[in-house]
Amino acid sequence: MIEASEQALAFVAGRVRADLDGDAMLRLALTRAVEIVGEAAGQVSEAGRAELPKVPWAQIVGMRNRLIHAYFDINRDILWDTVQLALPPLVAQLKPAVGED
Repeated sequence: MIEASEQALAFVAGRVRADLDGDAMLRLALTRAVEIVGEAAGQVSEAGRAELPKVPWAQIVGMRNRLIHAYFDINRDILWDTVQLALPPLVAQLKPAVGED
């Protein structure tokens, strides 16, 4: 989850929201990275989830499901906001749990 989140954040570094509309490669890269975050979240055990109760596990998995099944009907604003607003605090929550600083 951390690696895919950090990749997504690297993809948007120095970019603006309009880049997502004009760059199919960026769109696909972000979509895939967020899918991977959600897939990984879905593999976390109930015990693991209980250790990090503030992580919105169901929302993360739900986002993955939406991206996987929506194909070309993805709301780009939501994708952008997820990467920009949700991934940084997620990484900040996960790193201490796995012993990364």
